[in-house]
Amino acid sequence: MNMYLHELKSLRKSTIVWTIVIIALAALYLSVYPGMVKDAEGFKKLLGNYPAPVRAMLGINLNYITSIVGFYSMIFSFITLCGAIQSMNLGVSILSKESRERTADFLLVKPVSRPAIVTAKLLASLTMILALDIVFYAALSIMVHFINTGSFDEKIFFLINLTLLFLQFMFFAIGLVISVLFSKLKSVLPISLGVVLGFYMIGALISTGKNDDAARYLSPFNYFNVTNIIKNANYEASYLITGAVIVIAPIVASYIIYSRKDIHAVS
Repeated sequence: MNMYLHELKSLRKSTIVWTIVIIALAALYLSVYPGMVKDAEGFKKLLGNYPAPVRAMLGINLNYITSIVGFYSMIFSFITLCGAIQSMNLGVSILSKESRERTADFLLVKPVSRPAIVTAKLLASLTMILALDIVFYAALSIMVHFINTGSFDEKIFFLINLTLLFLQFMFFAIGLVISVLFSKLKSVLPISLGVVLGFYMIGALISTGKNDDAARYLSPFNYFNVTNIIKNANYEASYLITGAVIVIAPIVASYIIYSRKDIHAVS
């Protein structure tokens, strides 16, 4: 419990900063919505001039773009990108920081098992991700109710935002297993940015093509199609299951690898 609380304290500042950044980004984009609604037809005509692949890459659907949920779905891809970078960064750093900060000797001589160390750090990280999403959703709900003049389906709005949490869990798990595969990581951010932006670009390229079901498995960003959520108010089960596997398998592998890993003493 002490280790869990210590990790929560150490992650507190960065989580607050990321939460503020993501809320500010959403507020910035949503501030455009009232002006857009006043000239909805002109806005749709403007976006309609964009090539179809560009609209697909940006998540623009002309059928829903003038509703608050449709407009939000367009900016949601940028929010998920930020959330994925935050969670990936957290996953890569949480188990590797003892080696980077030369505190591994201090931690590993304590009367706690390595699985217990992983569990404490894992729970602290997931708590912070969950806290970020709860605060973000609460802030966003207030903003949307404030700027929107009509009604909207709150269930669909919730389902769209819940995908941010799923994506963050996936990238956190990927980052966690990457951190234990390397003997020593000198810098976390380049790895986090490289992996997340790589998957984001793959997802964007898939969206500009035929966007077939098989290709969508290549990028977690394509597992939750916002247009499908708006139409059907649910998730596609096959991608939801694949996402669960992407979360569980790296976490299990991280336990195994970290328990057997040679962690060198500070020299």
